Amino acid sequence: MHDEWSQAVDARSQAAERLAEAVRTGKPCAPIRDLIGTAADAYAVQDLATARALAEGRRPVGRKIGVTNPDVQRQLGIDHPTCGPLFADMAYPDGMPIPYDRLLQPRAEAEVALVLGRDLEGGPFTAAEVLRAIDFALVAIEIADSRVAGWDIQLADTVADNASAGVFVLGNTPVPLAGIDLRSATMTMTRSGEQVSAGSGAACLGHPVNAAVWLADRLGRTERPLRAGEVVLTGTLGPVVPVEPGDVLEARVEGLGSVRAVFTK
Repeated sequence: MHDEWSQAVDARSQAAERLAEAVRTGKPCAPIRDLIGTAADAYAVQDLATARALAEGRRPVGRKIGVTNPDVQRQLGIDHPTCGPLFADMAYPDGMPIPYDRLLQPRAEAEVALVLGRDLEGGPFTAAEVLRAIDFALVAIEIADSRVAGWDIQLADTVADNASAGVFVLGNTPVPLAGIDLRSATMTMTRSGEQVSAGSGAACLGHPVNAAVWLADRLGRTERPLRAGEVVLTGTLGPVVPVEPGDVLEARVEGLGSVRAVFTK
């Protein structure tokens, strides 16, 4: 029994190191599902990366939710989203240059970001409780990125790899949720003025707040529940867009305004 436990710990460490090496070298790695197979193992690898980030002085500022699209869930063979941490050094101001060489295989997603005004500890939570905890919403562009070559990912690969998190850009117009129908809110994203993605709030688990409820329940009884002031990226509202050097992407969500992600050449 002890040997099995040791082997599991060793496999998690190897997986974490393979992903960390991809970050260090700027070269995507092979999938890590040859080392680990379960979601629990994958989140344990993610925790190792988070501990390393905290030891380096990186500051957590929230969470991203991934795999909120039912089609993608079917591809991965699951019926639930994934999540990973966001750090302050992943955030870029609206319209300010994002160094392209920081990223390996970037893909842009237009999303609704929710900013909390109070902690969500405990649970399970109702939608009403989560709504009361949300201070305001912002339009956002998340730049997902994978350390796994060719985005050849299954559930264990993406979860272990911080839910394929890259960087993100938040809009600057905070909007209270009262009076906004996020479910029917339309989204459009353009590249240099040409539309490249479109969708609505309903694409995110039926409603972006549904995704936030799932996350609050997932984290509420852990060591790091959602806290006041944290940002929640709730998941893409439409098709994901590959990013090239020099791209200028603008996402607009009805009722929330717009935000731009600008990449260096």
